[in-house]
Amino acid sequence: MDTRGEDPAVARARGRYPRYTRGRLERFAQRLLRRVHSDRVPVVSLELAGPTERIGLQEALKLDYRPVSLDQTLGPLWATYWVRVVAEVPENWAGARVDLYWDSRSEALLWLNGLSSQGLNPGRHTATLSRSAHGGERFTFYVEIACNGLFGAFGNEPQAYTLAACELRRFDPEASAFYFDFDVLRQLEADRDPSTKSRSYGGVGEVVQPALDRAWAGRLLHDLNRVCNLADPDDRATWPRARAVLRDLLAARNGSVAHELSAIGHAHLDTAWLWPLDETRRKAQRSFSTAIALMDRYPDFKFACSQAYQYAIIEQNDPGLFARIRAKVLAGQWIPVGGSWVEPDCNLPWGESICRQFLYGQRYFERTFGKRSDVFWNPDVFGYDGQLPQLMQLAGMSRFLTQKLSWNKFTSPPHHSFHWRGIDGTTVLTHFPPADTYNGSAQVAELRYHAANYKDADRSADALYLFGYGDGGGGPDETMLETLQRAKDLQGLPRIQIRTVDEFFDHLAVSAEDLATIEGELYLEYHRGTYTTQGEIKRLNRACEASLQALEFAATIARAWERPTPSAADIEGLWRTLLVNQFHDIVPGSSIREVYERAEADLAAVEEQAKCRTQALLATLCDSTGADWTPVNSLGSSRAEVTSDPEGALHYVVAAPFAAGEAATTEEFVTVSADPDGFVLTNSQLKARIDRTGLVWSLVHLPTGRETLASAGARFLLLDDRPLDFEAWDIDPFALETARELAGEVNFSVLSDAGLRGEVRFERALGKASRLTQVIRLDAGAHHLEFETTVDWQERRTLLKVMFPVACRASRATYETMFGATERPTHANTDADAARYEVPGHRWSDISGPDFGVSLFSDSKHGYSTFGNQLALTLLRGATSPDPKADIGRHRMRYAIYPHEGDWRAADTVGRALRFARPVIWIKGRPHEPLQQSLLRVSPPNVVVDTIKPAEDGHGWVVRLYESSGVQARTMIDFGVHVASVWMSSILEDRRQAIPTGGRTCHLSLRPFQIATLRVFQAALGDD
Repeated sequence: MDTRGEDPAVARARGRYPRYTRGRLERFAQRLLRRVHSDRVPVVSLELAGPTERIGLQEALKLDYRPVSLDQTLGPLWATYWVRVVAEVPENWAGARVDLYWDSRSEALLWLNGLSSQGLNPGRHTATLSRSAHGGERFTFYVEIACNGLFGAFGNEPQAYTLAACELRRFDPEASAFYFDFDVLRQLEADRDPSTKSRSYGGVGEVVQPALDRAWAGRLLHDLNRVCNLADPDDRATWPRARAVLRDLLAARNGSVAHELSAIGHAHLDTAWLWPLDETRRKAQRSFSTAIALMDRYPDFKFACSQAYQYAIIEQNDPGLFARIRAKVLAGQWIPVGGSWVEPDCNLPWGESICRQFLYGQRYFERTFGKRSDVFWNPDVFGYDGQLPQLMQLAGMSRFLTQKLSWNKFTSPPHHSFHWRGIDGTTVLTHFPPADTYNGSAQVAELRYHAANYKDADRSADALYLFGYGDGGGGPDETMLETLQRAKDLQGLPRIQIRTVDEFFDHLAVSAEDLATIEGELYLEYHRGTYTTQGEIKRLNRACEASLQALEFAATIARAWERPTPSAADIEGLWRTLLVNQFHDIVPGSSIREVYERAEADLAAVEEQAKCRTQALLATLCDSTGADWTPVNSLGSSRAEVTSDPEGALHYVVAAPFAAGEAATTEEFVTVSADPDGFVLTNSQLKARIDRTGLVWSLVHLPTGRETLASAGARFLLLDDRPLDFEAWDIDPFALETARELAGEVNFSVLSDAGLRGEVRFERALGKASRLTQVIRLDAGAHHLEFETTVDWQERRTLLKVMFPVACRASRATYETMFGATERPTHANTDADAARYEVPGHRWSDISGPDFGVSLFSDSKHGYSTFGNQLALTLLRGATSPDPKADIGRHRMRYAIYPHEGDWRAADTVGRALRFARPVIWIKGRPHEPLQQSLLRVSPPNVVVDTIKPAEDGHGWVVRLYESSGVQARTMIDFGVHVASVWMSSILEDRRQAIPTGGRTCHLSLRPFQIATLRVFQAALGDD
């Protein structure tokens, strides 16, 4: 009889040395783990092909393979190889599960029986070849090797990719069960006295995590030590008594009240980041096939996956895998979530782009899986605009999940579960997983932290836990699932159940009446450099948005007048390319050089194609025999301004909304005079005094006689830009302490000194190796002073700002955000105020008093700051990681200063900034009737028509408008054609409510900042 551990002479010392004992427990667990795959055999043969492009299996089968041995070095970074493996199962392994063990120090994908079977990568080396072997069978399979780690290069070694291991291993289910029974309990005892430090990356507060109950902790330590005395991992005969002890421990349950943890598998996959966009398809194949392999073995396992784009590329490139995904969706194990095309940045894209993320994402989910998403799933982006709740609800999503605000550097978010109220009053049920990660590892300490960190336990018992390795790590693994099985209701852990995302939110909704409400934007106190880094991508993003909206205006007017139009699929294809590049690590500027080489080419092509198609459509509405240029206004407000045609000739253009305009005569003019101190530019609205270095010393608003500037404006400042972490992402606050003005010789010249335009050009050196050219421009009748700045930028770790000290003070400044505006402090009274030293915006910022204010316009820059009376715009950065060449090269940007009477609402800052950013379109020829009248007019001016487009289903057209000033509005819409019916609809273009019409008009009541989408069905031409 086995009497291990029963000698009474030594029993008195058992458990008296906890530190020694814990070390013993850890070593014992390691010995058990080695027993899980103790039987191993080499494969029969290895053959290698490559390097090659990223090809599919059928092409790989045709490659020339050559024998290769283990320890073969592969490379370079981003190279692809294929390995053909022949392996034979030993006869005595009959009935056993047979696993492949693979290590190429890289990412890889197992292709078994012609299917993408499972991802293999650092940290995930085992894949099942047979769940029950016959014994003696032979396998031939392929492994696709990607020479990169999860985050690009493998460490810093360019030759680290190696065929390090390839063998068959027999799985021992009893050893596996023994190991997990023991190790889950060992982890629980090891967390008996947890630290109080936050586990979030940027967490500023401590989490008070309770210690394990002392009696329970003592029993765990005692009995686990007893298991070590009873069992020898190398002697199976000693296992039963030890496992009986573990069964008793695992049977210990929580009390009647315990934290409820809803767990869902996840494999957050950035659509591009430290790898090229083309590699994302293979990362998705590896992660998705791994998840399905686990679903086959664990029927209760559920996996949430977002981003319609990633499904679409799998559908196109790996139909076999896609069919398996659809089957798991039907089985209820695979949970499509998110409702967006990608997980987009939510600061930089304009509101219409977010509408398209939802439109194309939800339509894809509905078409492919038969269901739209109820949850906007966007855990990893760098702040959340205050209009998102309204946009979510309009896209059929009443629930929102994110996590990133746990990275805040100044304050800690006060809630994990709450109602988020947008700037228009719309609310969505919102949850931040309290584990402070979307890549949970299911370790016991993390599960306990999740429960302890939950800030709303007094109002809700339930919180969501996302487990699985992201960014190509393959999501959940066997260890996580085995751990969660044992931890379901184990004393000392939260009560755990794997649930779908909808099931979790249904549970949370029970507590909804008691949850707090948070209002307005969710500002991330971190990653402020993403508003500026990779300026060319941001310029192209803005240009593509404008070009696509202009194309859709042209397509709508052509449809309204029964002319040929592009198909919805053609336009959607252009939008999809833009939407992919609005992913939260592309447009923010935080990806590698390869990503931007492709993104710049793709977006330039979208802009060019959109412009060409717009010209072609408008040409069908013109007499092309005319030699004159005609301006076309693609915006919903009238305009009267100086602009140049494609041949460079200046015109004073007058145009009605959504119609062709004309070059008109005007009595307005501008003068430029010079004196020893500099230049004076004057028109009917402004008088600007500029010195010979380009500083604006005075800007008088002539209608009121008010001086705009408190001191010299248009000041360029260089700042040291060396953030402690995340170089491309961050602008650290101490950068503001290093500001210095430009010095050195300035060359100047007058380009135009009278008539429609006055211009003075200044050229100077900038920094160590850059040059800056600036044209300061005042047009006849213009209400703003414009600055067109071109920079040949060669600086590294340096930031360029332009600043305007204005003669106006207010405690809060206002910034344009998507479909609206957001106020932010101009002071640092609190930590939350101080955190907003750099903020995102779209086309304008403004500081105003009751009677006078100043707006700053920008055509493509998004990083604003206002402190005291200093209006500033960040123009360029010089980050070196992850792209060493970020922003090097030529940049062109336009911004303007606009003094005005009253506040920004009274001054029509919204409309003026929009017209500044989107010039008229020029076409050859004289317009026919469709362009001679406005397709659409609205009043009052604070109601902005943002988008006119053909409907997705081919019937009628869509108008998207919004109230822009934050006030109640009664608006009249006058269509340019007779309409049969008008419907209030969702972003997804579902008709919701009929709106009474009167031939060509209808009326709407809009709440402050409301977004309205209308489906318009016009009467047949000629009908009254």
